[in-house]
Amino acid sequence: MVFLCIVISVIVAMTVLAIIKKPGSVYKNEPDQWNPMEGKKVRFVENDDEKENADGVRGHLEAIGVTNHKAGFYEKVVKRGIDIILSFFGLVLLSPVFAALSLWIVIDDPGPVLFTQKRIGRDKQYFKLHKFRSMKMSTPHNVPTHMLENPEQYITKAGKFIRAHSLDELPQIWDIFIGNMSVIGPRPGLWNQDLLTAERDKYGANDIKPGLTGWAQINGRDELEIPVKAKLDGEYAKQLGLKMDIKCFLGSVGVFAKDDSVVEGGTGEMKKHEGGKE
Repeated sequence: MVFLCIVISVIVAMTVLAIIKKPGSVYKNEPDQWNPMEGKKVRFVENDDEKENADGVRGHLEAIGVTNHKAGFYEKVVKRGIDIILSFFGLVLLSPVFAALSLWIVIDDPGPVLFTQKRIGRDKQYFKLHKFRSMKMSTPHNVPTHMLENPEQYITKAGKFIRAHSLDELPQIWDIFIGNMSVIGPRPGLWNQDLLTAERDKYGANDIKPGLTGWAQINGRDELEIPVKAKLDGEYAKQLGLKMDIKCFLGSVGVFAKDDSVVEGGTGEMKKHEGGKE
């Protein structure tokens, strides 16, 4: 009886905290940070006169319509219910791991344990994604790894380990609990990855919640070129259901065990490591 009361108290406390934190996690109180393309269908327009974005291309997004996706029963009720249950127990059971990694990160490179990035959520709504810090405090913020010059120089010893095993993603369990993400779904892109956003729109992959892991994540991750990654995300969105989620979940076990597809340098960089190409 005492144990049950403790569990209920923890659930209530975490739920209340999630309700309090939710508005601030999606820039609700920061109108200047909202995405002007939220809820719209877009295409990428190349323009060499514009600044290079996080995908390494020049151009901008242009609205060509509105999002008309309507979540079904599985997506709205079943999937969300599974997300809440798994994320709650994940936060509780993995708390010793969170504590150990936090201590290692601080000892390795003094500073905040977590960092946030502006990412693209469902219907292109910006939200604050949380990660364990795997890079030095001197690393430029909101810049994807492949845009950094010699990215290896910024990664800490602790960071190299947690990135290789995808442990830097664990704080996103909280993002799942409060409803900005799902356990399974397309990995959330940076707010300025315009090409990725536009490519995903071709397949409806921006219409659903991003995930901790997903179909593209277990089928290549960093070595995938953007069009390929977006198409895989689209395949997931089209086949969204319990069977597909189970397949992605089981496939992710290998990713967390050892992920050889993580290449410091980002999307498409794996090709440069094969046979001395480029």
